[in-house]
Amino acid sequence: MQLGYRNCEELLKKVGKDHSLAQKLWDAGYRETRIIASIIEVPEMVTQVQMEKWAMDFDTWDICDQCCMNLFRKTPWVHQKIREWSKRDEEFVKRAAFVLIATLAVHDKKASDKVFADFFPLILKESTDGRNFVKKGINWALRQIGKRNLELNKQAIQLGRQMNQMDVKSAGWIAKDALNELESEKIQNRLQKK
Repeated sequence: MQLGYRNCEELLKKVGKDHSLAQKLWDAGYRETRIIASIIEVPEMVTQVQMEKWAMDFDTWDICDQCCMNLFRKTPWVHQKIREWSKRDEEFVKRAAFVLIATLAVHDKKASDKVFADFFPLILKESTDGRNFVKKGINWALRQIGKRNLELNKQAIQLGRQMNQMDVKSAGWIAKDALNELESEKIQNRLQKK
């Protein structure tokens, strides 16, 4: 029997949040069990030790992204982990820092512009990392910040232009792709109406 998306949603509603089951599912080590674990885990029960352990288990972009979107962004240590993980060598741990920035930019409606502007130096510094999954995470973070409002859009565009002048292949790719979206008529019109 194949379990469709609708069946999975129903199953997850029945299970609800369950810290113990989330631990067991994560430890099972399968892609699907780890994604489900990130959905049913209780954010308030997640420790920094657990975040480190799970982040070190990231071995694909989808597990990294799902865990950050479903769980890690809701923990009290999200900003601390962004700062720590952005300096890490492990590709998916470093990616997680920027996925967290991107997801906060979308979901944290109460955060001030300063919270996100403070991430620009991290984005600039790490834009020289040419690894595919890292540079795509950095690009995602820059684009999501730049779509929050007009002021952050202007700052993100300015940063993109600065990155474009760095003569570093990865920074140029991140900048070009981000500027394409952030300067587009569609985004500019949407932000003007906010």
